[in-house]
Amino acid sequence: MAFNHYAKLKRIIDALEPGWYIKRINRPTTAKTFRGETRFFNHYYRLYDVDGSEVKFGKFQQLDRLASVLGCDAYDLPVR
Repeated sequence: MAFNHYAKLKRIIDALEPGWYIKRINRPTTAKTFRGETRFFNHYYRLYDVDGSEVKFGKFQQLDRLASVLGCDAYDLPVR
């Protein structure tokens, strides 16, 4: 089974206390696909826990993919 960062994020979120949130960071970033291709994004997102600390491994680029793994709509995610 291939590594899936969004599945890992789901496990991390499931272990967080209620009140976690997501921030959009408007800085360019890149991500490698499993095919070795590099994708460029003009922003990324980061998870924060209830006290405002960054969550380890909580950086990601595609909000809709996280929403899909969590079984909700991207508009329902707590983005600040």
